[in-house]
Amino acid sequence: MNREEKAQLLSELHELFTTSEIVVVSHCKGLTVAEVSELRDNIRKAGAGFRVTKNRITRLALKDTKFEGLTDLFTGPTAIAFANDPISACKVCVEFAKNNEKLVVIGGAMGTGVLSLAEINKLATIPSLEELRAKIIGLLQAPAAQLARVTKAYSEKEAA
Repeated sequence: MNREEKAQLLSELHELFTTSEIVVVSHCKGLTVAEVSELRDNIRKAGAGFRVTKNRITRLALKDTKFEGLTDLFTGPTAIAFANDPISACKVCVEFAKNNEKLVVIGGAMGTGVLSLAEINKLATIPSLEELRAKIIGLLQAPAAQLARVTKAYSEKEAA
């Protein structure tokens, strides 16, 4: 990788850290190309992004961003998942790590705070925005459906 490519990668990563709301850092030693592709597809479907990083360039890109506290996590074969939705990146990474021991989630950050593995696991268990919307719609429709069933049962009782 020449200097121009490194400079371009540095600016891309800096922009990514500036615009993202959450970053999940993981070690991905021994993942095959097919496994990485599957993980990328899952993350992309969730509305997040995934990138295998070069540690030295990533540490430089973290400077002057809200994720500067993550610098110590970038050792070894590192990858990042990033998103504007705080739950999607955590959920996909934790689910994939449960089924594949080659991906190990080691930490992350949301806003200006660094997240531990336990906090990332908690975020992964929170329902997504779409799931919450579906629950609310179900709760709003339940009284009307119950009223319709009671009225129908009453009218059938009167007809009999």
